[in-house]
Amino acid sequence: MSASAFEFAPGLVVQGVQPPLQLADYRLMVFDMDSTLISIECVDEIADAVGKKAEVAAITEAAMQGVITDYKESLRQRVALLKGVAVEHLERVFTERLRFTPGAQELVAAARAAGLTTLLVSGGFTFFSDRVKAQLGIDLARANVLEIEGGQLTGRMVQQPWGDICDGAEKRRTLLEVASLMGIDPRKAIAVGDGANDLPMMGVAGLSVAFHAKPAVRAQARVAINSGGLDRLLEVLR
Repeated sequence: MSASAFEFAPGLVVQGVQPPLQLADYRLMVFDMDSTLISIECVDEIADAVGKKAEVAAITEAAMQGVITDYKESLRQRVALLKGVAVEHLERVFTERLRFTPGAQELVAAARAAGLTTLLVSGGFTFFSDRVKAQLGIDLARANVLEIEGGQLTGRMVQQPWGDICDGAEKRRTLLEVASLMGIDPRKAIAVGDGANDLPMMGVAGLSVAFHAKPAVRAQARVAINSGGLDRLLEVLR
């Protein structure tokens, strides 16, 4: 914990800001998906279908901690291991394993009620992010597209107009792009995430929020929610 950081409430650490802040002073709220809006890492759960969860999860953890610095390469490695997984398994992951994190629905609803645009940017997959976006009522989303042929994953991702992999740099670029389209300063944005690939977007936002995050992310965030749900941000933002 830095010298300026203090525990605003049990399990809620702030640094460089003086609560309470006003939610309506912001215009855009940007969320990571896996382990932030939802409780799982989708790629790890998909890998479970082919008995490779431990192998894939180890790469995921190293990437999230920042030990593996090339996120794109780490994701390509993990997706390659998913070759042959049936789409039916993705459906099962969604229905049986994917759960919203506590407070996710409440925080998104509060942001929308305060007039903020909401954006989901994920290093995960559109198969899940499109559904999460729809169920939570999020305005915009960007994520990776898994290539599917004959009802099975090919182990590759599909090229999109902006590229094939949404990594930390693309999350940052998307936040800046949406802010520009809205005609607002990026400092009017709030960025919420948990892993190293969220740091670039958190660095350009006016308010950065670490949710049950890796130590490197907690250390750099203005607000760190270390216990409780995402809606604890509303203790800081009135």
